[in-house]
Amino acid sequence: MADMRAFQDAVRGWASGGAGGPASELAELLGVRTAVLLEGPSDLAAVEALAARRGRDLAAEGVCVVSMGGAMSVGRYAGLLGPPGLGLRLAGLCDEGEQRFYDRGLQRARAPHQGFFVCVSDLEDELIRALGTARAEEIVRAESDLRAWHTFLRQPAHHGRPRQQQLRRFLGTTKGRKIRYGRLLVEALDPERVPAPLDGLLASL
Repeated sequence: MADMRAFQDAVRGWASGGAGGPASELAELLGVRTAVLLEGPSDLAAVEALAARRGRDLAAEGVCVVSMGGAMSVGRYAGLLGPPGLGLRLAGLCDEGEQRFYDRGLQRARAPHQGFFVCVSDLEDELIRALGTARAEEIVRAESDLRAWHTFLRQPAHHGRPRQQQLRRFLGTTKGRKIRYGRLLVEALDPERVPAPLDGLLASL
């Protein structure tokens, strides 16, 4: 039976140059009404984790969360899924430094900017600030990454940097770590301290 994962796969294939027929058919079959455009899989993990915490079943609500593989792909995905393509409502998160790509991509696709929320540096930075560095380090310890964390801190390139920056950089040093911690950091949040961009995105869906 077709599910939202199949639609995500069909969209990625379409964005890579494949045919759009399978994505179009699945969108109709599954009742997809909104596509959430995210830069990468760690953002996707965080969004799905917050939705689960709030008892939301995004797929059942007709919401598909898409990892685009980078901000520069937003024009391509907006064109395929927005007004020029499937006509879905678009939403998403972007980093402040990448906002220009989103602005241009959405403008070319004639898609509204409402529903897109901007993180100051990136979502990991937002989550670490919301948790506080001491709580974030507790999570690193609980995940048995303490030795890797201490090895990272001994590297001269990271000496003297604010703890928040060190933690943010640490999460990106090993493949898959950002994805894992994207979920873990969200699960550890106080419900009243969800970062504004992430909270705003979920509330808009």
